Amino acid sequence: MSTEALTEALTELRDALASVRLPLALPDSEAAGKSARDMVTQLDDYILPRLATLDAPLLTVIGGSTGAGKSTLVNSLVGRVVSRPGVIRPTTKSPVLVHHPDDLDFFQSDRILPGLGRSFDQAHDTSTLQLVAEPSLPHGLALLDAPDIDSVVAENRALAAQLLAAADLWLFVTSAARYADAVPWEYLRAAADRAAAVAVVLDRVPPAAMGEVPPHLGRLMTERGLANSPLFAVPETSVDSQGLLPDAAVSPIRSWLATLAADQASRQAVVLQTLDGAIGSLVARSPEVAGAVDGQVEALAQLRTDAEKSYAEAVRTIGVQTADGTLLRGEVLARWQDFVGTGEFMRAVEQKIGWLRDKIWSTLKGEPPQANEVKLAVESGLEALVREEGDAAAERAEASWAANAAGRQVLQSAREDLSHSSPDFPGAVSRAIRDWQGDVLDIVSEVGQSKRNTARYLALGVNGLGVALMVVVFSQTGGITGAEVGVAGGTALLAQRLLEAVFGEDAVRRLAKQAKDRLDERVEALMADELNRFLRALAATGADAAIADAVRTASDALAEHRSGDPVLGRVERAELDPARRSLPAAEQPALTGEVLEPRDESEGYRVEVRDGA
Repeated sequence: MSTEALTEALTELRDALASVRLPLALPDSEAAGKSARDMVTQLDDYILPRLATLDAPLLTVIGGSTGAGKSTLVNSLVGRVVSRPGVIRPTTKSPVLVHHPDDLDFFQSDRILPGLGRSFDQAHDTSTLQLVAEPSLPHGLALLDAPDIDSVVAENRALAAQLLAAADLWLFVTSAARYADAVPWEYLRAAADRAAAVAVVLDRVPPAAMGEVPPHLGRLMTERGLANSPLFAVPETSVDSQGLLPDAAVSPIRSWLATLAADQASRQAVVLQTLDGAIGSLVARSPEVAGAVDGQVEALAQLRTDAEKSYAEAVRTIGVQTADGTLLRGEVLARWQDFVGTGEFMRAVEQKIGWLRDKIWSTLKGEPPQANEVKLAVESGLEALVREEGDAAAERAEASWAANAAGRQVLQSAREDLSHSSPDFPGAVSRAIRDWQGDVLDIVSEVGQSKRNTARYLALGVNGLGVALMVVVFSQTGGITGAEVGVAGGTALLAQRLLEAVFGEDAVRRLAKQAKDRLDERVEALMADELNRFLRALAATGADAAIADAVRTASDALAEHRSGDPVLGRVERAELDPARRSLPAAEQPALTGEVLEPRDESEGYRVEVRDGA
């Protein structure tokens, strides 16, 4: 495998993470969303550009708490004011990158931190990176002064985290008064978790506390996985007229950085350790993001199921009530009675069905005008039923969502009011019912082609037979009970007999089923259109199970390419302490937290934190 394959795997993971959408405020969504964004930013700012230019200068980011003295330390290391500390907190507002003039090309472009603009003058915002060339700085080393990690300004905190994630080496600055604060340790734990190269500077240590505070911090670092990280102690001392610390106070740090930069093998070891740790962190963290996407998809799937059930119930109810005789009441029944004859005709239906049938044939000539009135009554009754059930379905679906935290969020972000049917629904219902009545007439006309010369067909006509078929459709399940049996029941039976006389018993059953199926299909289409409003609201959230799969697939591929990469596959932890590289492991001192005494009060202290018994 090659670094090219690793780059491709990283790019695929980057694209998958950038597609992550976690719109619902589920318990893990906020943290997972931030994690996904942070990983995309680190891939853009550091991992991909660093992998493309492994020989670029070592970028050392100086970060830490408010008032820890980061800018003062940077200026003192350089020997002149390059980063101006703020008089009023928060201090540093924009990042300052100090580099050797020969390394300008590496930082002037958007090779790293592409989201930040570049300036050669002092900047005053968090979106611009000030570049300062310094000939005294070792070639191959760059220092970046970052904003405070605990700044009261959110933009400063976000930028500080972004810059630390783009560092080859963290020079973490804290003070004797605040080294145990929670915020710095959150960052240091994150560095330890991804095996980043870290050195810690303990600033403003009172001389009397040199034997107590640095060793205590050293033990804390060891307990938290930072035993291999150098710890420098800078005494509390006065500064000169430019605000610089005495040279002796920072010379151990300057010498250490210079030695690290001058040794190509050491420099590359630091780069590869941090780069590999960052990639390993992506592999470890990505599945959690995929799991959060799954959680979103599951929550949305439940909302979808609730909405689908509501509209499925509407379809079921309409299907039942258009077959159980419910519609053979009121206006439909009255218009049908007008069509087939008088009240006397209806009272005699059970006893004299044959005689009545013959009477109809002899009395009805051509297209009966009452047939259109029956059609209008059917249309009105059907329309009322479908609209009522459509409104009820919307109310049920909206209520089920409103009772669910995730559903309430979707309702709030929906572009339309889902608590009732859409404004277009009544018109769509009217058109669908008229179209269904046209379907019925088409069915009758098609089957009756061979009957057009019979007296019975000509007597009732297509419209008459059509409304008779509608009546049969509405009474297929025999749901009429009680007093209605004598009236509506007889009505349905008469329609059945009329159609059988023209088409035959088997044909009528087929016609009735065909007409009912067409009605059910049109009702389902109406409800599906209304349901789509809810589904569009869900789709607009952007949560997609395919994204979770893409993140997992890309993460698995990255893990494989990382272990097989010709460079990263052999990464070992960098030895950050130049003094220890020449010592065999057996000869290294045990963990002592020993403070190396200064030659004078202004000289920096260095605490050697070592593994051992």
